[in-house]
Amino acid sequence: MQFLGLEYDRRHVDMLAGETRTPEFMEKNRNAKIPLLEIDDSVYLSESNAILNYLAEGTTYLTDSGLPPESLEEYESKQTGGYKALSVMEHQLNKTPYLIGDSPTIADISLYAYTHVCHEGGFALSEYSSISAWLQRIEALPGYIGMPEENRQSTS
Repeated sequence: MQFLGLEYDRRHVDMLAGETRTPEFMEKNRNAKIPLLEIDDSVYLSESNAILNYLAEGTTYLTDSGLPPESLEEYESKQTGGYKALSVMEHQLNKTPYLIGDSPTIADISLYAYTHVCHEGGFALSEYSSISAWLQRIEALPGYIGMPEENRQSTS
């Protein structure tokens, strides 16, 4: 915040004293972890990298390129592996509504965590209609709590 010249109100939260487990804190962050950024009275963002990216959006601290030349080969190999994994998921989801059958399992929850933000890694889901439908099924499950809409980007 200092680098960006933003005004802020820093509040100390003592995890060891259980302050992250109070009902008031848990309403803001069900994971009961810090850091936590209050964007407005009812919108909160947790996870330090998500907070940093949110604050840096539109500044010189967040660039489009981001990759030094020596990391480009590794990035490209991850893209190949990532698209291979998406193809495997798409193939299975063409047969069943969830990854292991007709009901969601921990496999769905685990892979949803990565897949719903795959656009942040440069992956496009436009060719994966079954995965897109699966993401919507996961998000429609009772108890699902997503990120605030203004912090999410399209997965297509």
